[in-house]
Amino acid sequence: MTGSVSLVPPPLYIPQDVDMTAVKAQVAASGVSAPPEAMPGLLAVVNQAHADGINLKIVLLDHNPPNDTPLRDISTVVGADYPDATVLTLSPSYAGSYSTHFPRVTLEAGEDIAKTGNPVVSAQHFLNELDAPEFPWTGLTIVLLIGVLAAAVGTRFLQLRSKRAATSENARENSEAEHAEGV
Repeated sequence: MTGSVSLVPPPLYIPQDVDMTAVKAQVAASGVSAPPEAMPGLLAVVNQAHADGINLKIVLLDHNPPNDTPLRDISTVVGADYPDATVLTLSPSYAGSYSTHFPRVTLEAGEDIAKTGNPVVSAQHFLNELDAPEFPWTGLTIVLLIGVLAAAVGTRFLQLRSKRAATSENARENSEAEHAEGV
């Protein structure tokens, strides 16, 4: 087979009722695209994120799409304009995010706790997850590997010691048997 293999990203699913041009314009102006009543609280979360060194953008939909996939897609489209930003898109029941700075597992943990129904509380929970220290998996892995190595070395040592004890026991029995025959 000749030719090149190209990886085509899956098509984005943006609901028809979401005006991405307006969303992008609002995010460009303030960092938040949301109905007016939610703007002050979400702007406070964005400002707190900036104070913590996180370039956070937030998009709020006032209705739920059929599932959470469109929220991640909206975040991805907005994030394409801000490669250094983390984008959170919220709806009343779902959350979706995009970031080049945080691992997907952290983003999804933040999404899981950002489904409160209150957009400001949801955004704050998401930010708190981003600010939380990550579990030191590298340290745990090193400790476990050292423990396994120590157990393997200890097991081998005990095997050799047991074998030596059995060999010396056989030699002693043979010596006693030879000595008894010679008497």
